[in-house]
Amino acid sequence: MSQFFQIHPQDPQPRLVKRCVEILCKGGVIVYPTDSSYALGCRMDNREGLERIRKIRRLEEDHNFTLVCIDISQISTFAKMNNEGFRLIKSLTPGPFTFILEATKETPKRLQHVKRKTVGIRLPDDPITDAIVTELAEPLFSSTLIMPGEEGAMTDPEDIRDRLEKEVDLIIDAGVVAYEPTTIIGFTGDSPEVIRQGKGIAESLL
Repeated sequence: MSQFFQIHPQDPQPRLVKRCVEILCKGGVIVYPTDSSYALGCRMDNREGLERIRKIRRLEEDHNFTLVCIDISQISTFAKMNNEGFRLIKSLTPGPFTFILEATKETPKRLQHVKRKTVGIRLPDDPITDAIVTELAEPLFSSTLIMPGEEGAMTDPEDIRDRLEKEVDLIIDAGVVAYEPTTIIGFTGDSPEVIRQGKGIAESLL
């Protein structure tokens, strides 16, 4: 049975944020809000948690997972960026973007795309997400909470509780979070390109 925390979406209670991180550090899987949807998260070295997330979503081996980072300086540990990429990511974050970058040797292989050796990176514009990753002091392994057979993410924490309370360790209630897909930008070619246009607008790539 999962725990259920009501956390203020703009002013997260530090006590509850610390409890969230304690659950993550004990191997827990959480449901938390971002600037584009609710998502599933666990520590990036949590092999069992990763498999639980994969099972919940029924994901294939080649699914591109995402690391939610604290800031742009942390990205360089896990993904390769040239100067152009650094400037573009800095100009767009925090915000509703997912960046597909070539993974570094420090990135565990289980977090990389099986064939392309890439990793998804996010820096969401969300106070709760920011508070969690700051307290955790490491990237949060993440996947949008889209259930099997559905096209959009779950939006209501009460519905999430009804459906997942036996499958995750914590559900954060930050109110209804409307699903708007992130804009995906790839950095694996000669120049950055928009792979999927979503909520975020990258004017320099239009």
